[in-house]
Amino acid sequence: MMLTFRVLSALLSYPSPDIRTAAGEGAHILCEEKLLSDAAVAEVCGFVAWLLGSAQLDAEAAYVEAFDRGRSTSLHLFEHIHGESRERGEAMLKLLLRYRAHGLEMQAGELPDYLPLFLEFLSTRPPVEARKHLAEVADIIALIGRRLRARGSPHAPLLSAVASLAEGRLPDALENQSAEERDDTPAALDAAWEEAPVTFNDAAPPADPVPRVTRQTVQP
Repeated sequence: MMLTFRVLSALLSYPSPDIRTAAGEGAHILCEEKLLSDAAVAEVCGFVAWLLGSAQLDAEAAYVEAFDRGRSTSLHLFEHIHGESRERGEAMLKLLLRYRAHGLEMQAGELPDYLPLFLEFLSTRPPVEARKHLAEVADIIALIGRRLRARGSPHAPLLSAVASLAEGRLPDALENQSAEERDDTPAALDAAWEEAPVTFNDAAPPADPVPRVTRQTVQP
């Protein structure tokens, strides 16, 4: 399991108190796993510092301003490709079936093309497969990031970091990881998450450093 994808999924979700509490440990995970460049990690850590230093209501307002004020920065990826056309519905059905085939069930009211959900799915897939899926929408994610950066949004580095994961070379340990059949049931995914070896400053990490949370789906 690639925890970097899970961390970015959490940071792009609605900033609940649980998300904010876990954000610092998530930044440590990004440094440990080394999937992102040093520059990308630094920018994401800057976002985490902003998140932790903001009042809860201010963090929530910034999230709504970034992702809930029009379609140009929506986190629903297929909206940028298909709008509200029939093709979007067909594309979402295919993605939903892909999720279900690997044991990932959505929450009530959630749409398959919601970026945090897509990243959670990618975190469970073999590295090469995850990168391949992400490459299909990396240009859209990068565009959202550029639009947010032009607005001065603190969330812009998160989108840039996600898009960058579709490029470059994976660490050897992940590049050579086998894509053998694996148990992707929810129970198995949670067990793998809890058993991930992450240690900092010789202190044992919490059992679930970046918890699964109830994601708030951003409406178009």
